[in-house]
Amino acid sequence: MTDSTGDHNDHPVSLFHASLVWPLQIEPRPGKDAKARHWQVLEAAKHNHCWTRIDDEFTDDPGQFRERHYREFVSFLPYVQRFLYGEGRFRHAGDQDDTDSSPMHVFRRNDIARLRVTLRPDSAPIELDIVHIDLYFFDDLDLVQFNIEVRTTDLPLAVVRDFLFRFGRAYPSGWDEDGDGVHNSHAAEWLGVDGQVIARSDSAHRDKYLQFVCQHRSPCISEHWACLLRPLVLDHSDEVGDLRYRLIEYHRMPVMAYVALDQPRRLSAHEWVRLGLASTLHPDEQLPVNDPTVIDFESLYCQDRFWTDSDAGPNTRFICTGNALTVVGDSASMFFTNPERGVLAQFRHQYFLVFLLAHLHRAALLVFSDVLVGAVNALDIRNDDSVRAFKRRIRSNFETFLRFTHRYWFHELSERPHLQATFRICSNHLRNDALYDELRDEIREMSHYLDSDSQRRQSNTVVRLTVITILGLIATVTTGYFGMNIIAFGEGPPLERLVHGIIATAFFVVLVMFAIARSKRLSDFLEVLSDERTSFGGKLHAFWLVVTNRPN
Repeated sequence: MTDSTGDHNDHPVSLFHASLVWPLQIEPRPGKDAKARHWQVLEAAKHNHCWTRIDDEFTDDPGQFRERHYREFVSFLPYVQRFLYGEGRFRHAGDQDDTDSSPMHVFRRNDIARLRVTLRPDSAPIELDIVHIDLYFFDDLDLVQFNIEVRTTDLPLAVVRDFLFRFGRAYPSGWDEDGDGVHNSHAAEWLGVDGQVIARSDSAHRDKYLQFVCQHRSPCISEHWACLLRPLVLDHSDEVGDLRYRLIEYHRMPVMAYVALDQPRRLSAHEWVRLGLASTLHPDEQLPVNDPTVIDFESLYCQDRFWTDSDAGPNTRFICTGNALTVVGDSASMFFTNPERGVLAQFRHQYFLVFLLAHLHRAALLVFSDVLVGAVNALDIRNDDSVRAFKRRIRSNFETFLRFTHRYWFHELSERPHLQATFRICSNHLRNDALYDELRDEIREMSHYLDSDSQRRQSNTVVRLTVITILGLIATVTTGYFGMNIIAFGEGPPLERLVHGIIATAFFVVLVMFAIARSKRLSDFLEVLSDERTSFGGKLHAFWLVVTNRPN
């Protein structure tokens, strides 16, 4: 397989790992608690699906706790450790609550062992081992992050680039003249532990995708991805499921890649660009040499702290574009390939969590923004029920955003310079800080609107009370001048006093109701009455408008 830079078969990849991190928005369940605990739904239905909740290596099986897990833990700052791993069980003497205190909940399925993928119609299928397939849920957040890691050995570099470009696609972006999906894998199959096909892709079924988009105004997920996620189902589909998801961003899934090459320094500058931008740059197109991302590739995307030309190594280059993190190193270096203490262990643990958190931040911010848009679209200011529902949604979203800020929003993850630098460059390319500022301003505007609306309603109430008080003041002064009881109703027979009391009560109720109904116009009349520049005729006209309820 060749491209414009020449033959790539002289760059064999001895070890290759690819890990997808795909954030999905979970639709809130109607009538349920606003505080999202979607993972409990999946756990409650554990007999109806292949997902099982897993504890971390700290508590699930202490005998499996390895040095790589310890190195992962100590790489992060204490408040990040508490977020990722919780604070342990039996934290206080006598505390019998053995629930995990971490807000992150992980589910895994173990029924799929391999992936068989055919990248192009004329290419031979390749098989990759499934390392794990996980779902990450988070307290308070209406999202889940899907993660799948695959590995293989002895692939040409061109095949690796083609795989990174085609594999992580939720649905085809179009079809060619032969009816095959473009930009996605020609065929992908999940193989069970017994070698049987569990699910295969259906990108060639063009009518299915066309009809779904035409009917629902939403893209349809390819069957091999939909199968992995079940019992989570696409929100617009006709499938029955308590947990329904929708896409947050484009169909291309964020990807991490670990590439172990023989003498990676032999790669040319163009080959580095093609590898670093493999998930977005079509393998067959000419390199866009005038594109700013190509011209400034190294300064924009490369972290070369460990890219040292020495026998001691580690001769490792990190390339981060935001949606892709590629780690390239020398396959002959034990430090790079060591799964316990080397870069491979760091890639699968520390750097995976860095990538996961950066995309968690972006996905959560986009979900918050989507909730705000949905609340505004559903608002009808002429409908009191709609206004009340709008206020509830905005206040609930604001409350959840505050919890997100204090629980999940980090700028500093680690004291280790390269780990922190990788998180920062990934977040910068994802525009997380800018998204956070935009969302905070939007929520602040919504909060100001709610405050101003409450103040307006309070002002109207004060106006009505003021008008009624003035009318009551007139009656109070008048009766006080005549000694309270103008007519001695209290000296008559009981029946007569009862009738007089009913008539008086009805009269004053009508008077107060009239004052409330005309309180706005009475307020305008009082304002005209207090204006010394208005003539006596103008004041009478204002009073007449109050009596007749005519517009000005």
